[in-house]
Amino acid sequence: MKLLCVGRNYAAHIEELANQRPESPVLFIKPDSAILPREQDFFIPDFSQDVHYEVELLVRICKVGKHITPEFAHTYYDALSVGIDFTARDLQQQLKDKGLPWEKAKGFDGSAVIGQWVPKDRFSGTETLQFGLRKNGEWVQQGDTAHMLWKVDELLCYVSKYFTLKKGDILFTGTPAGVGRVAPNDYLVGVLEGKELFSVKVK
Repeated sequence: MKLLCVGRNYAAHIEELANQRPESPVLFIKPDSAILPREQDFFIPDFSQDVHYEVELLVRICKVGKHITPEFAHTYYDALSVGIDFTARDLQQQLKDKGLPWEKAKGFDGSAVIGQWVPKDRFSGTETLQFGLRKNGEWVQQGDTAHMLWKVDELLCYVSKYFTLKKGDILFTGTPAGVGRVAPNDYLVGVLEGKELFSVKVK
């Protein structure tokens, strides 16, 4: 099982971090050890002073796929959710400044929150799904898949050129604007189409 992640997929988020708009999807992978166990608190790691939340729409792969074509992309996933791609922003910037890979800032233990899965047939599609994150009862991120630079099916096709998709793999599709720092005692709740799919306490 692997977590396939997409960066810079929302224009407003690209702007808030002063990044360049990519010509193709930015891909990175989190190991399965990054998954935060259900009902477990998120502990801010001692190697970072600036861990950010990034809420994302998640897609669960349901069968093996390689070089997927657009007309069949929708058959390769069976459920949707929301999750958090926790990012050690200070460490990430240090690594980027040196031209080094930044997996340490993205793939550390507990850095991936995965919400409850909802069968995809409960939605009319993935083109206009609304999702977001509340921190301590206040909305901090609100996104709509209509604003993605690359839609879900496009991402699956692109990712499968480089990585064979396997049953149980999870695609993180990118975060909208509004990312920010977490602090001890924060309480984060992820929402998809009005339904709360995860909650996590920060320690």
